[in-house]
Amino acid sequence: MIVVDTALLDRLSDEARRTPRLRKNLNFHPADDYPCHRFLNAVEPGTYIRPHRHLDPAKDESLAVLRGKVGIITFDERGMVTAAVLLEPGGAARVADIPHGEYHAAVSLETGTVFLEAKGGPYLPLTDQETAPWAPAEGEPAAAPYLAALEELFR
Repeated sequence: MIVVDTALLDRLSDEARRTPRLRKNLNFHPADDYPCHRFLNAVEPGTYIRPHRHLDPAKDESLAVLRGKVGIITFDERGMVTAAVLLEPGGAARVADIPHGEYHAAVSLETGTVFLEAKGGPYLPLTDQETAPWAPAEGEPAAAPYLAALEELFR
């Protein structure tokens, strides 16, 4: 049994702060080919999660914030924002369930943010049809100002 307690959240957030991408997963599923993926995702402010979608009908995605604040943004096919929801423990919204096929992104708005994510396996890298063509790729110079604009949706 894995118990998610404050010490585990602290350790995972500390690891995320020390990675170049400012995020760290802790998988509960035993392997990438497992049919149900459940994991903690520690995300620090400044991490860029490129808008994407999962086209596989078995890959609806659920996110439940355990600590901190995370903004969840959905987009239409042209990249226009269709929703921006703040998830935080004890807040008005705590869980988001994103259907397959819907473009989405997450932004960390507070240090120490951790959310529980669940979706169907197996793990497969995103295809060109799943990454948003209108959003910069991670590491591109345009990614930082694009992330800042997404964060601004929650200020």
